[in-house]
Amino acid sequence: MILPRILLVGAGPGDPELITIKAVKALANARVILYDALANTDLLNHCQSDSIKIFVGKRYGCHALSQQEINQLMIEQAIEHGTLVRLKGGDPFVFGRAQEEIEAARQAGIPVEVIPGISSALAVPASKMIPLTCRGISESFWVTTGTTRSGEISTDIQLAARSTATVVILMAMSKLEAIMDIFAANGKASTPVAIIQDGTTDKEKMVTGTVRDIAFKAAYANMQNPAIILVGEVVNLQPSTVVAKLAENPYFYMDENKQERM
Repeated sequence: MILPRILLVGAGPGDPELITIKAVKALANARVILYDALANTDLLNHCQSDSIKIFVGKRYGCHALSQQEINQLMIEQAIEHGTLVRLKGGDPFVFGRAQEEIEAARQAGIPVEVIPGISSALAVPASKMIPLTCRGISESFWVTTGTTRSGEISTDIQLAARSTATVVILMAMSKLEAIMDIFAANGKASTPVAIIQDGTTDKEKMVTGTVRDIAFKAAYANMQNPAIILVGEVVNLQPSTVVAKLAENPYFYMDENKQERM
């Protein structure tokens, strides 16, 4: 008798080595894998050779199936084949719509488990040596979507722009200029910004600037999704930025509590 079971698994930020041991074990035991566009396909090497692997899309501008279609496919495949892994980029609970899939599984009477993953919101800045918090510079951070389901700019952007926190914005490249206008209107025109595309992968690229000029720099560099936008003074701690500032002014320095020009 086949016993259906669904595992919502975080695939991590892109680097196939940045996945948990528990997630690898889940892939090795799954009979069916439904994987997202943001999940590195190298992770499928952990699966059984005869397992069923189905691409279901799901990233900005890439929707092979609607969410409702994914939910239905997930249930049908689990009932027919048993253990199913729903492999989702980053962490399932960080803009991964995992709750909708959990509800669908529960309504079908199928046991469901979540295996957390490393979110790109945390891992991508870290991979570029940009801390989200730093004593004397940033005491907290926001992680917010740039756009809502309707395609409008999230109202949380307005709140984040008034904060002194580091702001990490996902799914926002299509609204970059308008979002930066909001930060500028809140007195942040000179605040440092970094945009990192395809973070932690061999296709990664990054541009840095300020709220005032980052939209121009991003357009010139042809920056596209998937990318994260990082707004805050911590961007100045990125090693290449520090080197550039030292070249401009040899009296630029950092101590354990602050960063400033003399």
